[in-house]
Amino acid sequence: MSSTKQILDPAFQGAGQKPGTEIWRIEDFKPVPLPKSDYGKFYCGDSYIVLQTTCNRGGAYLSDIHFWIGKDSSQDEAGTSAIKTVELDSMLGGRAVQHREPQGYESDKFLSYFKPCIIPMEGGFASGFRKPEEDKFETRLYICKGKRAIRVKEVPFARSSLNHDDVFILDTEKKIYQFNGANSNIQERAKALEVIQHLKDKYHEGVCDVAIVDDGKLQAESDSGEFWVVFGGFAPIGKKALSDDDVILETTPTKLYSVNNGKLTLEDTVLTKSILENTKCFLLDCGSELYVWVGRVTQVDDRKAASVAVEEFIVKQNRPKTTRVTQVIQGYEDHTFKSKFDSWPVTNAAGASGEDGRGKVAALLKKKGDVKGASKNSPAVNEEIPPLLEGGGKLEVLLIMHHNLRVILITTTGNRKVP
Repeated sequence: MSSTKQILDPAFQGAGQKPGTEIWRIEDFKPVPLPKSDYGKFYCGDSYIVLQTTCNRGGAYLSDIHFWIGKDSSQDEAGTSAIKTVELDSMLGGRAVQHREPQGYESDKFLSYFKPCIIPMEGGFASGFRKPEEDKFETRLYICKGKRAIRVKEVPFARSSLNHDDVFILDTEKKIYQFNGANSNIQERAKALEVIQHLKDKYHEGVCDVAIVDDGKLQAESDSGEFWVVFGGFAPIGKKALSDDDVILETTPTKLYSVNNGKLTLEDTVLTKSILENTKCFLLDCGSELYVWVGRVTQVDDRKAASVAVEEFIVKQNRPKTTRVTQVIQGYEDHTFKSKFDSWPVTNAAGASGEDGRGKVAALLKKKGDVKGASKNSPAVNEEIPPLLEGGGKLEVLLIMHHNLRVILITTTGNRKVP
């Protein structure tokens, strides 16, 4: 396997050293660190990589890597973000969970990093990053969806965009209006108020009138009358039009593909855990969601090839933009992934928890020689847990005996905390 230093993109140097969010934008097919002042700004013509680092109770760092694909981003850029995500994961030890985030269909987990929301902007790197905040103010209409994590999407500024089921925000130069559809959800109405405050602070320097307009309550001498004048006068609005969000995919049988030299081969057999080989990557097609399973000893180049193959698969299969892709590592599969298989033996895997750490200590002690009582109460070591990819660090375990006192001292060198 190539060393981590050889596969590490310079842009990722020092990434994941502390809890928090880090973002890179793909420019000329290379990741470029985004200034923190631009966090939350996503351009429709670009692709981004977002690393979220958290620390569990045991002090271990856990990583989630998301690659966000703008609706106008090219397939080449999307493919580059997927490949660079694999490189970043390799640098972090190969245990990060990877998520594909298409614009407009982001996961709640991704959206939770940006409060109160993200509002994708038109333009991109190739177009010189047109900055709406520096241009002449343009009236915009947004639709707000989501009870927990709010999704904000710009829609055509027209009466035909409104309906009775959703919440809308009309952002004008002097006033921001919130239009509550008669059948809209109360949680979405509350979330929309947070978005309005965000728009007010960001694009109106905190000084702007705000008005609430309730569907069906027309009063000519009120905010409601002003609202409809912006649209050229009041007129009945139609029913909600069917969108990609409302399309329900037909239930299809789950299929498993092995990835061989970047090509997908259908495994036409009953799905059991024994099919998965630790030297390969596999694609599990669940219809509306895709999983990439990575064997613990697969090479980084094979992981990159699998990411590219999945992007091509989505295009060739005409899958909708809502298709979710999650990468799981051997030994760290979640319950949803396991449930797709007819046979998955139950193990006492401890994952990346503190139990896993204690199990590793017990195994190291056992290698140095059986020490009375040293591993008596330690959990069994799960042989299926994959080792970290090369990280250049070193772990030393020392057992100090003094009368009846037994002390285990762990020392590390390298740039990551030991899980």
